Amino acid sequence: MPHDEGLAQRIREILADYRGITEKKMFGGMAFMLNGNMLCGIIGEDFIARMGTGDYEVYLGKAHTRKFDMTGKPMKGFVLVSPKGYEDDSDLSFWVKTCISFANSLPQK
Repeated sequence: MPHDEGLAQRIREILADYRGITEKKMFGGMAFMLNGNMLCGIIGEDFIARMGTGDYEVYLGKAHTRKFDMTGKPMKGFVLVSPKGYEDDSDLSFWVKTCISFANSLPQK
């Protein structure tokens, strides 16, 4: 399934002022990388938020989210956000910036 290019462009606009951002095909969609670490991504119309395991359950409890499960075993630290959950630019910015905070805690690859 192709990823939502409109969503990709919105993410690019949020990330425009950050250094070390690259894009990569991943999970049958696309991922944005920060200094070699996955930051966030897109599968179809869903936004993939990577925030680590520390507050995983908190973020999973937010509206329009679900576990990121491609194989029958959910990936801890990753949440899928449906389009309703990032419809507003402020909501998408919240998710992207949450992912940036986590990615900045990782060593560069």
